[in-house]
Amino acid sequence: MDSSLLIIIPVSAVIVTLLSYAIAQRMFPLLGLLDFPERYGLSRPRLPYPTGIIAVLVFLIMFLFLDGSLQATGVAVAVCILAVYSFIDDRTPLPSWMRLTVQVLIAILIFATGSRIYTLTNPLDQIPGFPALIKLDTFDIQTIGFGPLPFWSGVFTVLWLGLTMNALNWFDGIPGQVSALSFIAFLTIGFLSVSDRVNQPELALIAFTLAGIALGGLFFDFPPARVLMGDTGAMFFGLMLGVLTIYAGGKVATAFLVLGVPLIDSAIVIFRRIASGKSPMKGSHTGEHLHHRLLAKGWNPRQIIGLTALLGTFFGVTALFLDTIGKFIAGLALLAVMIGLSLYSSPSTKS
Repeated sequence: MDSSLLIIIPVSAVIVTLLSYAIAQRMFPLLGLLDFPERYGLSRPRLPYPTGIIAVLVFLIMFLFLDGSLQATGVAVAVCILAVYSFIDDRTPLPSWMRLTVQVLIAILIFATGSRIYTLTNPLDQIPGFPALIKLDTFDIQTIGFGPLPFWSGVFTVLWLGLTMNALNWFDGIPGQVSALSFIAFLTIGFLSVSDRVNQPELALIAFTLAGIALGGLFFDFPPARVLMGDTGAMFFGLMLGVLTIYAGGKVATAFLVLGVPLIDSAIVIFRRIASGKSPMKGSHTGEHLHHRLLAKGWNPRQIIGLTALLGTFFGVTALFLDTIGKFIAGLALLAVMIGLSLYSSPSTKS
């Protein structure tokens, strides 16, 4: 592949996304596509919403141009299904069971059409009795149309994509936060893909293109936001981050370090809900997530995005140079940082 494409196409993605958002900023109000600040007790003017559909459309056009394989087609169809559902859900909230059903179905579709992994590297392989690789292809199931499929690989794919989609979606409490972190994460995957360890320039091109789309959107939803991406954009970016780590051969540890802030924050929130006797899947508007708690502490949105970007960049860059055990230790360090931030932002803690 011509290496110049790694610059030309992502830059084109930035330009196309900027132009598309500029048009959407004018057209969405004319179409009545505005958000609902009154739902959350806000008195600000209504903003174009959900403009995440712009990121989806730009990606689909460029992605199908870059890759016309069955695997890519499966991803494209899954993205379309998720985008349609999320767009409707953003306008008129749908039942949570329907969201979960859609997520499972698109994850299965992506898996069945070829986006799958067969082994995971074990970070504890140096301990006697622990294997170097965790095999996910020990048991196949027969399917109509797709042939034998590795069962445990499918289970992992559904769980992993569900986790990345929801973690990014729950993280969308501050405009610009998902765009900033997605930009950093896609860049990290892109640089990992061109490294000697992975050497997948085609994957790097897709990752850098998505980084360009995220950057183009960031110009419009960085505080003070002029548009809101909604679940449509957040879940799309979460899905693609999960898919690209599978494309890269199951670089889950790398993805965890880049996405550690939303992933660990989501885990902490779920733990608190269970500890207080609440359903872990039922959200609330009481400000459970770290960004809500930091806002209550007096931080402004730009400072919170800066913190998120700093942590994502630092741990993402380290992931490019660490071996598996090093990534495991870095993951523990990030966990300690997140626990510290959780304690600091606790409503009962005075700053």
